[in-house]
Amino acid sequence: MEYPFHVHDVHISDPYILADPVSGKYYLYAAFFNPDRFPNQKRRGVFHALVSEDLVNWSEPIQVFDAEETGFWANLDYWAPECHIWQGKYYIISSFRAEGSFRRCQCLVADSPLGPFKPVQQEAVTPKGWQCLDGTLYVDKKGKPWMVFCHEWLQVYDGQICAIPMSDDLGSAIGEPIVLFRASDAPWGARLAGQDAHNGFVTDGPFLHRMPDGKLIMLWSNFCKEGYATGYAVSRSGEIFGPWVQQEDPLYALDGAHSMLFRTFSGQLMMSLHCPNIHPKKRMLLFEMDESRGKLSIINECTGNWFNGIGGNTNFRGYRETLKEEPVFTKSPLKE
Repeated sequence: MEYPFHVHDVHISDPYILADPVSGKYYLYAAFFNPDRFPNQKRRGVFHALVSEDLVNWSEPIQVFDAEETGFWANLDYWAPECHIWQGKYYIISSFRAEGSFRRCQCLVADSPLGPFKPVQQEAVTPKGWQCLDGTLYVDKKGKPWMVFCHEWLQVYDGQICAIPMSDDLGSAIGEPIVLFRASDAPWGARLAGQDAHNGFVTDGPFLHRMPDGKLIMLWSNFCKEGYATGYAVSRSGEIFGPWVQQEDPLYALDGAHSMLFRTFSGQLMMSLHCPNIHPKKRMLLFEMDESRGKLSIINECTGNWFNGIGGNTNFRGYRETLKEEPVFTKSPLKE
């Protein structure tokens, strides 16, 4: 496989990276990538993936799901796909919508990270009548799967992070949804569009992570005065039910968010997010992370994609010339 697509050139929202232990490669998913560079991609009702060995050089887009081929019910709002490994299979969790309906979250399944993926079922996991997005997988201490997702602020004003228990095949809900917390619980958050009273409080992109000391934390995104931001909450019980305690300050607040964590093949914990939160300018940033002293913190941003892409209220601090330096990692992300 060839890898001609440099990370500096990848336009993407909501990046989620699967470090696949079977193939020893990294996978990045989206509905489509850089349509100006890859004009032959199908643009609706599909997912594509990029493949990399080093997180810097990526393949051209490979189609991994097509709604028409599976008779799938939705062809709109293919937002924020994540790929998880569960019981030996690969599952894409994403939002989907059909014309005239609410946005819902559910799972697609395949035997390979490059598919072809197919729906586990033809019905969504999130509740009927709810406008939802950004589903993610959490497996509790008993080994039971949950979908954690956002109940859209457009419907409830104060956006919610919710959880619902799933069947073992990740095809359906087997219990009632619970509200874990609301966007306004975060002391660092703000209403969309900078404290405008006519807008609500946003919840985006939940992601669960177990710290070395056993703490269960959840990354999630909101807005603050600097722009789009990532913060995290800690579960006092160490389980999905919480109660969830928000950190005082965001983890990253320079108009970059929708974050997730993964480990490289050399064991380094990494965070990915997109920045700035301006659609034509979005790039993936990769951070080396530290989780010592019971706290998650950033060590360094590796790709340099903030160099001329910083946004929000910090836009004037960015550079305008093109970055010439290559990405630098403390530990090589290559599989040995």
